[in-house]
Amino acid sequence: QVQLVESGGGLVQPGGSLKLSCVASKSIYSLNKVMAWYRQAPGKQRELVANVTWGGRRSIADSVQGRFTISRDNAQTTMYLQMNSLKSEDTAVYYCNAVTVDDRAYWGQGTQVTVSS
Repeated sequence: QVQLVESGGGLVQPGGSLKLSCVASKSIYSLNKVMAWYRQAPGKQRELVANVTWGGRRSIADSVQGRFTISRDNAQTTMYLQMNSLKSEDTAVYYCNAVTVDDRAYWGQGTQVTVSS
């Protein structure tokens, strides 16, 4: 049973842009209290990139501040990550995460983002 599905990753040159999408099943989306994007680069720990609460409060990591924007479309049960001015250090697998009101955590399968010339 698929719960979270990411898309939008790919290969982009430094300075380029990508927009990631995470479509959540209605059961998760209607119960979530926070959704987030994480990323994991080779040999590194998974790190939080940005999150947005059900009420719309947003938080974003210092490393991507001013370049990445998180948003959500409740009608489409979808969360987005707009990534601009991409750098090689942004290369990673990006994961969608949702935590529901009963503190269950769900993860997507991940989407690869590669920034390279």
